Amino acid sequence: MRNAGVLLFLLIVLALVGCGRGDEQVAQPRQPGPDAVGYFCGMTLKEHKGPKGQILPKGWKDPLWFSSVRDALTYVEQEIVSEREMAGFWVNDMGAGTWDAPAPGSWIEAKSAWYVVGSMKSSGMGGAEAVPFKERGAADAFVKAFGGQVADYATALRQTSEAVASDPGEGGGT
Repeated sequence: MRNAGVLLFLLIVLALVGCGRGDEQVAQPRQPGPDAVGYFCGMTLKEHKGPKGQILPKGWKDPLWFSSVRDALTYVEQEIVSEREMAGFWVNDMGAGTWDAPAPGSWIEAKSAWYVVGSMKSSGMGGAEAVPFKERGAADAFVKAFGGQVADYATALRQTSEAVASDPGEGGGT
């Protein structure tokens, strides 16, 4: 009888431990549809060259789309009180695809990317862009071709915010 009680107790504990776990899903990046619109500019992403960004706020079904990585970083700096409010933040790996067309499925975690800031390439709306790469070597090669400097996520976030704040023509994103 004692073994039956222990077994029942273990089954209850296992059932309680498992409760809610089926509802938790790891956020995954999505491919933008043809009508995906940039959060700041209100234009479709396909109208812009260069890397894009997407942020999935916690509790949201669909991500916010950004026509440039600079816009996505600006959103994080200006709109997000805490990065814990994001279920996911992804940017295009520009080591894949071309400037005109980032490779489908090239989404990488924004926090793990290497960024080139201060290059000759501009964002979809013409401002300074933070160009993301999965591999540091690809970022270094981009610097050799287009100038700029390689930065980690925190540095790119700070430098993008400072650039937008110091240029009144850039506003709070484009």
